[in-house]
Amino acid sequence: MVETGQIAVVHYTARLADDGTVMDTTDVDTARREGIYHANRDYKPLEFRVGDDDVVPALTDAVRELEAAGDSTTVLADPAEAFGERSASKVETFPRDVIEERTDGSIESETLVTTADGQSGWITDVTDDTVVVDFNHELAGKRLEIDVDLLDVHGKPGEESARNWEKKAGRRRE
Repeated sequence: MVETGQIAVVHYTARLADDGTVMDTTDVDTARREGIYHANRDYKPLEFRVGDDDVVPALTDAVRELEAAGDSTTVLADPAEAFGERSASKVETFPRDVIEERTDGSIESETLVTTADGQSGWITDVTDDTVVVDFNHELAGKRLEIDVDLLDVHGKPGEESARNWEKKAGRRRE
């Protein structure tokens, strides 16, 4: 079994459990086949320390159940184990002029905007006076099916491979 503190390297594909629509993947061939390929994205395996909060809980739990590199699994994830429930408190209305000052001037629904403190949200409604921005993750409230392929697992807290990963990732051990 993969242990907390080890470094896992995985390919994953996440799809909506309701209809099977692929929403995200680390595999370039899957992205192309499913019509979600973006040329500006770097499709490569995801590498993370098991037990850190760097990935959704369902992915961590799935990896913990695998025995060794080469193993695969598919898990169903309720919103709480994926990107959380949608929250009305994450939908905010701003005066239009405030948004216009912080963008290139084009304000339309379905435009991604970023706040000064780095939060990203989608414009969902525009009037003459206001702009509504939804800061919920696009998959919040969605039940997901996640395919996980464990490509490699190595290290334990304190071992050289774990320290090298922390240096490479720019992390500091507490």
